Amino acid sequence: MTDGVIKVATRGSTLALAQTTLVIERLRKHFPQKTFEALVIRTSGDALAEKGKMAPGKGIFVKEIEEALLRGDAALAVHSLKDLPTEMVPDLAIAAIPEREDARDALISKNSARLSDLPAGAVVGTGSVRRAAQLLAARPDLCVEPIRGNLDTRIAKLTGARESDVAYNAIVVAVAGCRRLGLADAITEILPVEIMLPAVGQGALAVETRDDDPEAHALAAALDDEPTHQATTAERACLHALGGGCRVPIAAYAEIAGSTLTLQAKVCSTDGLQIIESTRQGRAAEAERLGAALAKALLEQGAEHLIQSAH
Repeated sequence: MTDGVIKVATRGSTLALAQTTLVIERLRKHFPQKTFEALVIRTSGDALAEKGKMAPGKGIFVKEIEEALLRGDAALAVHSLKDLPTEMVPDLAIAAIPEREDARDALISKNSARLSDLPAGAVVGTGSVRRAAQLLAARPDLCVEPIRGNLDTRIAKLTGARESDVAYNAIVVAVAGCRRLGLADAITEILPVEIMLPAVGQGALAVETRDDDPEAHALAAALDDEPTHQATTAERACLHALGGGCRVPIAAYAEIAGSTLTLQAKVCSTDGLQIIESTRQGRAAEAERLGAALAKALLEQGAEHLIQSAH
């Protein structure tokens, strides 16, 4: 904190700033006597994205933000939970996971074509191996091509408003990002989880703090949503036990009804031809155990081979 101002670290992308603004607005409602201010941090992932390169690697969008937290430049940090590695940096903790946005994926296409309506050979853009594998599993006749850039850049490449080397017929993006940027009207179809199981933590935000800053932890904790926290804990525990990274097509999604948590997960080959999937149900209070148990079941079914093949 500087002169009573509580700094909230964030990436500088349009979506990251929109997400951090949401968090700061909620903090101000809970603590109107406090002053909160965003601190924009340029990450390694952002630097690669600006050069038009893909940004693989664990924590590439959070490393510099976490370093700012550890230095004391900021008291809080806001991340897309799916960007946060399951193995936490020592001395840092997730203090809150606010209520989740829609976790599903969305198809945005030319001529409002739904996934089932796209012609054979249609070019679909995505920067996610998880999305690519599941697209090919559902529609092996499609041509899935990588697409780079933030959400509005990807939409511009689809519509032709921005020059692209590829003529895309459609792109697949997160529903949550579209809604947070006011772009929900661009969505052609929200893909059901039966076809496109979401990424671990997709649609959720994480508010991170230092372990040794109880005041910051207390501020963030006011935003925590227990069902979201339990659901994403199960998903992250499953991913952690599988040992997969961002190059592996792994998907997991948990839902909570009352005190019951239902977690489904799948591991795919990169071409979508092989899929190993399973579901576990149990008490939401045992989210971490359920996630680990589901990962064990997937590994026993042969998921380890798919994970190793993807690296």
